[in-house]
Amino acid sequence: MSSSQSNQNQTIANHPQAGQGRPLPKKEGDLFKNLVKHYEGKQYKKAMKQADLILKKFPQHGETLAMKGLTLYYFSTARHEEAHSLVKSGLRNDMRSHVCWHVYGLLHRADRNYGEAIKCYKQALRIDKDNLQILRDLGLLQIQMRDLRGFVITRNSILSLKPTLQPNWLAFMLAKQLVGETEGALQVIDIYLDTLKNGGDSSSIELLERNYAPSELQLYKNGLLVSLGRWEDALAHLKDMEHCIVDRGTYWWNTSTCLFRLERYEDCLSTLNQLWERGMTEDYRLHAAYMCAVLQNKKKKEENDYDAC
Repeated sequence: MSSSQSNQNQTIANHPQAGQGRPLPKKEGDLFKNLVKHYEGKQYKKAMKQADLILKKFPQHGETLAMKGLTLYYFSTARHEEAHSLVKSGLRNDMRSHVCWHVYGLLHRADRNYGEAIKCYKQALRIDKDNLQILRDLGLLQIQMRDLRGFVITRNSILSLKPTLQPNWLAFMLAKQLVGETEGALQVIDIYLDTLKNGGDSSSIELLERNYAPSELQLYKNGLLVSLGRWEDALAHLKDMEHCIVDRGTYWWNTSTCLFRLERYEDCLSTLNQLWERGMTEDYRLHAAYMCAVLQNKKKKEENDYDAC
């Protein structure tokens, strides 16, 4: 046996479980980090070289085999079958690795086999339930496949792990609305705004001031109230948030809609006049709303006159 082969066997003996839930030695661990970095940067040739350096010492390392297979899939369209074989081999060597299951899911997603990809992501999460990247990938496929209930659960998990990030709150609100839990979406908005008032950082506190982001959030909340038919609450909310809402056209339009639904037709006409004055004369909705308000107001007056007689 040559000295180089003897040294390789000794290295493997010192790390007999490498690739089965145990970490690689520092040198190979750094190579694996570079492998992932090159893959994410689409530098596939460099990533393949890093994988080969690791596999020289640890030829059965599951995570490296899986990553090499995933890299090969994108590196050469003619070698997809070999890429699948490498990923499956890596998974067989390390069934307890969330990385291998995640990579297998990514490979299925690349093949547009979304159902199998979701199964792989879920298996990876059984091993590492708090992995944000896997949760995000799972959520994307769930919304793509219209698994809305699963999407709610996934976004709730992400929000629990990273409650300081605004996009996580917004995604959870949307998930609630998509499954028909509009009241739940309103509660999420209220809880989020309370967290900003009670202890948000400087960037979060800006969301309570008058700028585009809080304006859109308040209009979204108002839209939820309208969809529930809570016209009084929607109108009161608009008045309370008038200082915050930047989009004045939408503000006046929503106000006129609430007033019309509440049968306050004269106030509705006055509000629509605000939109005329802003130059919104070409919007057919405004013309239709104005005519409806005029007719309904006339009908209401006639009914009142008849009752008075």
